Amino acid sequence: MKAGFTTALGPLAVLVVLMAALSIFVPDFLSFRNAQGLVLAVSLVGAVATTMMLVLAMREVDLSVGSLVALSGVLAAEVMSNTGSVALGVVAGLGAGAVVGLINGFVVARLKINSLIATLAMMEIVRGLAFLVSGGEAVAIPEESFYVLGTGTFVGIAYPVWITLMCFLAFGFVLNATVFGRNVLAIGGNAEAARLAGVPVDRVKIIVFTVHGLVTALAGIVLAARITSGQPNTSLGLELQVISACVLGGVSLSGGVATIGGVIVGVLIMGAAQNALNLLDVPTFYQYVVRGGILLLAVILDQMRQRMRTQAKAKPGAA
Repeated sequence: MKAGFTTALGPLAVLVVLMAALSIFVPDFLSFRNAQGLVLAVSLVGAVATTMMLVLAMREVDLSVGSLVALSGVLAAEVMSNTGSVALGVVAGLGAGAVVGLINGFVVARLKINSLIATLAMMEIVRGLAFLVSGGEAVAIPEESFYVLGTGTFVGIAYPVWITLMCFLAFGFVLNATVFGRNVLAIGGNAEAARLAGVPVDRVKIIVFTVHGLVTALAGIVLAARITSGQPNTSLGLELQVISACVLGGVSLSGGVATIGGVIVGVLIMGAAQNALNLLDVPTFYQYVVRGGILLLAVILDQMRQRMRTQAKAKPGAA
């Protein structure tokens, strides 16, 4: 717990400095209305980041999340449009997420395919399915009661934000207070040692990828409710935003290190930077450059942290 707290201090310092700078130099950044919009805007990345954290902690990665958000939203919209049933639409979207996650987990854990390659292929397959299901066009959702999921509020806070908060609580508990969470970190630290210690490595990986698919699909369904349609071309590049947020929050690409507090901070750093670019009316092409720069910076920081941990362990007397 102490190590996790220390790991989160660096990203927290970055967030505080960034917020202070944006408050001074970006007009309206501190306004209540902008704060509401910022929190709502980061809810999609935040929800998906909670389980991407577990995937990265196992020293794996999932590049298919953006495509899966699109497919789950399109499927939910298509089923609702044809049956008039909100429940069936939600089940169809979640089912797609579970199946995609299960396949990712099976290919990575049992077939021993590198997760970068496996999920890159899945990213293309799933995006193609989203276009096939929708016929290449947006699918309107006729059930207005479904819109509440994306636009409704409880005590003044939007439902998507509540869903993201619940994901933070649930997966923070899983990571910090359960044997399953410790097994995830152990696999990322040294998979072979974890296997010799009796950890069911393959089963844990398959479960994590499946749950990750389910949460990603839920995020896609909530997004469809917000925009009142299923869009096959939505969330392009989402995977890079989610991975950047996790790594900025101290989750190591080398596995074995992750904190839910760090992920929250990373999500807020990404959201604040994006929000400032929008407020400053920076053209979209420049925003791509900035987001790529943030990802590169996050990877460099991760390598520096990894090097420092290795040097600390190598010091005489280190445990």
